[in-house]
Amino acid sequence: MATAAVTEPEQLSSGVADLAIVEKPQEAGPPADHTTTSTGDKSTAAEEPAATKQEEEAAKEELPSLVKVLFPVPTPSSKPAPHHELTPEQTTKYEQILKVVSEWTEVPKSSGRNAPKEPITDEDRMFLTKECLLRYLRATKWNVTETPKRLLATLTWRREYGLPFTADYISPEMETGKEMIFGFDNEGRPCLHLNPGRQNTARSDRQLHALVYMLERVVDLMPPGQETLALLVNFKGTPPGGGSSVGQGREVLRILQGHYPERLGKALVNDLPWYITTFFKLVSPFIDPVTKTKMIFGPDIPAYIPKEQLPTDLKGDVAFEYDHAAYWPALTALCETRRKEQRERWETRGKKIGESEFYLRGGEDAQTEEVKEVKDVKDVKESESVTPQPETTAAKVEEGEAPKSEPMQ
Repeated sequence: MATAAVTEPEQLSSGVADLAIVEKPQEAGPPADHTTTSTGDKSTAAEEPAATKQEEEAAKEELPSLVKVLFPVPTPSSKPAPHHELTPEQTTKYEQILKVVSEWTEVPKSSGRNAPKEPITDEDRMFLTKECLLRYLRATKWNVTETPKRLLATLTWRREYGLPFTADYISPEMETGKEMIFGFDNEGRPCLHLNPGRQNTARSDRQLHALVYMLERVVDLMPPGQETLALLVNFKGTPPGGGSSVGQGREVLRILQGHYPERLGKALVNDLPWYITTFFKLVSPFIDPVTKTKMIFGPDIPAYIPKEQLPTDLKGDVAFEYDHAAYWPALTALCETRRKEQRERWETRGKKIGESEFYLRGGEDAQTEEVKEVKDVKDVKESESVTPQPETTAAKVEEGEAPKSEPMQ
């Protein structure tokens, strides 16, 4: 049975109609509108027995669709966790920070002492959303002195690190699907899949650049009302020495905790071998306590992610096959469209610092005027669709408890 050729990805918009590039295996034989005789003569399809045609149609229905790109939106049942309003004290602190950053006119070009400065850009101003300021406030435990310092350090880091990287530069790192965005969890978080067993390049700066690039793309795809991502790390097939070095792991943690605070909603870690457990123990002291509470080892993944957006190798229903030639252009086009739409909405409202991400992502305007605080991880209950189950947390791994993970088929 032959397989249909992959069609060229079209420019994807944010609509469900542009869901994915899908193909089904073709039946062997001639096209459906005619049959070909041994002499080359054609007869109409009407001459074919009705029963045979019905059987072929039934067979087509049973063939699984092969998905080669990504879902642009969550399932209708996937909703962000509820928000609650800021306390009067928190509102006052937010307003203080908003006033401070709104007065910024320059940003240091590097992190060195007495580094030269350059004018603040529209990219900087758009980055400094209402929710961004709140994330940094939460990360500093509402310290109004430290929050501006950390925000400014991030603006400098984004210059110094070389953001944005281009899709062409990152592409070689992604040819095997070792990092990919696919599906949304029960709370509408876009899922970033890390598959260390598919490593295809030697350790280099570009490996870190690739992770940062994918973090930026995950942010592009967050729906209105969702600020966090779901991280799925599958160590299946990872050989000893195939993971990150301790130094590289520490650098990743430094970037995530320093410049993407409050972005991790849930981390599901699967098929964790003993040598990776040892690595985790070495880097664990550098992981902040709040992040550790969000890490689950050996989870029942379908309890957190709808099966209709989860690949079959993770116990989902989607016959997904990573095809870089199809996936990468589709991801690039979708994210470019989202960024363009958000930029246009930001400009329409006056290009202001402190704009609402809910509005920028297409949320209803009436809801964007409320300053809300995302509930602390301890206050956020799992979706009702999640079945209670024993979980191996980061703390248990540190204590030596082996993660209990069923092997993926």
